Amino acid sequence: MPSQLRKYIDAAAGRTQPDLVLKGGRIVNVLSHEVHEGDVAIVGERIVGIGDYDGLENVDLGGRCICPGFIDGHIHIESSMLGVDEFARLVSARGTTAVVADPHEIANVLGAEGVRFILSSSKHCPIHVFITASSCVPASRFETAGGELDALDLSPLFHDKWVIGLAEMMNYPGVVAGDDDCLEKLAMASGRVIDGHAPGLRGRDLCAYTAAGIMSDHECTTLEEAQEKLRMGMHIMIREGSQARNLDALLPLITPETADRIMFVTDDRDVDDLLEHGHMDHILRLAVAGGVDPITAVRLVTINTARYFRLHHLGAVAPGRAASLTIVDDLESFKVNRVYQAGRLVAHEGRSCDTPDVKKKTISVRSSVNVQWLEPEQFAIPAPEGTDGSQCSIHVIEVSEGRIDTTHSVEDVQVTGNRLQTHPDRDLAKLAVIERHQASGNIGFGFVRGFGLKAGALASTVGHDSHNLLVVGTNDHDMYSAAVHLVKIRGGFCVVRDGRVLADVPLPIAGLMSDQPADILSKQLQDLHRAAHSLDCTLRRPLMALAFLSLSVIGEMKVTDQGLVDVTQFKLIDLHVKK
Repeated sequence: MPSQLRKYIDAAAGRTQPDLVLKGGRIVNVLSHEVHEGDVAIVGERIVGIGDYDGLENVDLGGRCICPGFIDGHIHIESSMLGVDEFARLVSARGTTAVVADPHEIANVLGAEGVRFILSSSKHCPIHVFITASSCVPASRFETAGGELDALDLSPLFHDKWVIGLAEMMNYPGVVAGDDDCLEKLAMASGRVIDGHAPGLRGRDLCAYTAAGIMSDHECTTLEEAQEKLRMGMHIMIREGSQARNLDALLPLITPETADRIMFVTDDRDVDDLLEHGHMDHILRLAVAGGVDPITAVRLVTINTARYFRLHHLGAVAPGRAASLTIVDDLESFKVNRVYQAGRLVAHEGRSCDTPDVKKKTISVRSSVNVQWLEPEQFAIPAPEGTDGSQCSIHVIEVSEGRIDTTHSVEDVQVTGNRLQTHPDRDLAKLAVIERHQASGNIGFGFVRGFGLKAGALASTVGHDSHNLLVVGTNDHDMYSAAVHLVKIRGGFCVVRDGRVLADVPLPIAGLMSDQPADILSKQLQDLHRAAHSLDCTLRRPLMALAFLSLSVIGEMKVTDQGLVDVTQFKLIDLHVKK
């Protein structure tokens, strides 16, 4: 270490030449809030000097802007549906040099094994992948997960230097109520960064939540909610993902007085959005177009995130910091020209310089789709006694485009043969959630409006947060065929009509992630969406919407393998409305 320090100091002082000097660029200085000229001198993985330098290698940037490498402070990599290394290659080409990932999704399928899989897969990637230990596995008592993490399970993870905090504490009712399991996890993580997740929490309940040591929230959907959480000392993560998009509503929150406690994050961003729009560079474009000062916008994806997570070697272009840099054409388009990660060029002109190592040992996980034998009759929903030939009132989940929360209504459906019937003409489809981890045979049922299906069925093993097998459809036979097909391909998505698979996307890694390159996965998803739309589905990305219909901690009503959940009351209820 002393010899390496001497190299840094000698190069910074001009006694030796730096390894690399970036010349002719304009430094976006998030420490002094200015853009200024200057060479950036690099030795090994570290920036050693700003000023006038000549290196062993000199790169002329032609007046482009030198930004700190972009950081996503809250993301579930599994939601990209890409393997970790492929995800890293894709986002590095968009200027991202670090992410803070919550492996919550794969942990709900595989437990601690899933967290270790993400950690192992992130080695030698072209970005830094930091981890926050998943705090809510399972997410609620109303669903069956494949893994379970208590405080004793989480504690060993903190011995890994890449595990830097406790991930979003989703069980905010448990925290407010003083639940022992929640408090044990919070106490175990004391002194570390603890992320929050508290949609709509206000008043004294919010005070109780923040008094527990929880430091941030990424679930704000209104300006008033975000302002109250800021007043309570929380850091606000403004989310702009694939399904939940809160940037427009929260842009007025960003002022010179508040900007130091705000970050931009994606939370969930799928491969199509990453390919078409980008990652943090996309959020920067939207923010600046919405009136945010460009340097402030850059702060919200660099120094603010680094400081919050205590990653003091990242987030700024300054001597002593890691040479993780993103070179963009300008501070409006944020078109990425070059990306350096720890002094190494990892992307150039929108393309990753990192190529997959075909000789690298493949990291694999066990099969995770374990479903008890199914028959078509199991998808029939019995009606209450005495209703055959008449109508029955039921609860209906209402789905809206671009939202992960739901509303609910009460509708009358026909009863034929003592079974509740779907009504495609009224956009009323059947929803089934099949437990897929322990082959327990659990199946929960509901009815949903918003997909617009006129025929067929859609199925998914991506079902936040416990990731059971979800099927939505207009008839029992197609729902059965779709579920069986996903079991055969070890998880993924499919679209079925008249018993025939129109399209599928295999996700063999925990039923959540593909082992294919991004472009191939994207092509599979496009075919899937076309197949869904051929059934008159009206949602832009119906499988993403389906994936959130079992998330029993957000919205008014959801379905899990245990049944229909009234989220507002946090309890299981009957599908039939008693009069």
